[in-house]
Amino acid sequence: MPRSKRILVCSCLAATLVALGTGLARVEAQSPSAAPTEAPAGFNTPSFNGAHSISNGLVEPPGDTFARDQAVYEQSETVANGLGPVYNATSCVVCHQNPNSGAASQITELRVGHNDAIGIFVNPTILINDGQNTITGRSIVNDRAIGPQAQETIPETENIRALRAALNTLGDGFVEAIDDSTLIAIAAAQPKQSEGRVHGEVVEAPIFEAPGQTRVGRFGWKDQHSSLLSFIADAYLNEMGITSRLRPTEVTTVLLTTTGINDKPDELGLADIDHFAQFIRGTMVPPRDAVLAASSAAIRGQALFAQVGCAVCHVQSITTAPAGTVVNGGMFVVPVALGNKIIHPFSDFLLHDVGTGDGIVQVGPQDTANKLRTAPLWGLREKARYMHDLKSLSLEDAIHRHDEEARDVARQFRELRPEAREDLITFLRTL
Repeated sequence: MPRSKRILVCSCLAATLVALGTGLARVEAQSPSAAPTEAPAGFNTPSFNGAHSISNGLVEPPGDTFARDQAVYEQSETVANGLGPVYNATSCVVCHQNPNSGAASQITELRVGHNDAIGIFVNPTILINDGQNTITGRSIVNDRAIGPQAQETIPETENIRALRAALNTLGDGFVEAIDDSTLIAIAAAQPKQSEGRVHGEVVEAPIFEAPGQTRVGRFGWKDQHSSLLSFIADAYLNEMGITSRLRPTEVTTVLLTTTGINDKPDELGLADIDHFAQFIRGTMVPPRDAVLAASSAAIRGQALFAQVGCAVCHVQSITTAPAGTVVNGGMFVVPVALGNKIIHPFSDFLLHDVGTGDGIVQVGPQDTANKLRTAPLWGLREKARYMHDLKSLSLEDAIHRHDEEARDVARQFRELRPEAREDLITFLRTL
């Protein structure tokens, strides 16, 4: 190819990727020797008040703003623009709002399925329209429908049934910017740190925007997604019934009122999923309660957190890849706002069997059925219920439920003196 044509193709490709909100705008390479800096922290996205929200400094695509991204994230869908036919919520913020837009919630979704004769997990066959039609190929069951004919019902044969909490998305741009090798290294170190009892599982998840390519999964309770665009597009379809360029096929045609892809680009060339991704990538990480964290009780509790072994999975500090690092199958370049940043998620983003697994298999192999992603503890103090199913109503109960890989850790917590246990709980309340 002549040099002039190569330049034109590269220029067009770069412009297209910027327009899709992939973060290529004004990316500056960082020196490998540059000292990492702390990621900005704050609950700075007040719900339904985007004009007062503050981003982490992420550069917006031409014409876009962080406030506009948030407004799209909070916008309610309607049947006229593609909501349903089956769905759980009418907007992203319905499930991600506590204490502000993008955060976690106390809302759960339902997953079901069954095992075949040799114990292999099989996605369910869900009945709709009085049994005249079915929905297959996914484990999620939607609670709502735009009409009674599309309402999903679960046959008794689908005897694996589990609830999962809606996840926090604040700071997930930094999580996306973690290099695969970092997560793999954390998994490799865990057996030695735990005398062989703990070993997080790494799974490779497909990248919808880069067909045929995979990356280490980090989003969703099963690490079923490795890129934010993939995670978002999947949720847009399965939680709201909105099709996009990355998930173009409707869940069912019963009561379907629209044709073609629902999520179309706006005048900036950005579809809703691009605005969603830009909003999440622009959020700060959940902050700690700095006053409580400085207390002597919390300081003692943090030492105990590491001493009893909690920190093996709930990793306190991770550094993101340098700005300029190409990830997501070449479709995203880590920007300066997210690159070489120290985050404190208190998670390894790996799959573990802690005795509360839901029996569901998604992207990973069959041995992941009873494994779940380590819940990041940042933002914990804003929750009233805990664990993946929200069935724990106290932090003590959540710790007691840790079994299997974490059995020894839970035992050590129980054996602490009462005042020491309270110190550890005080520390958790700083997160």
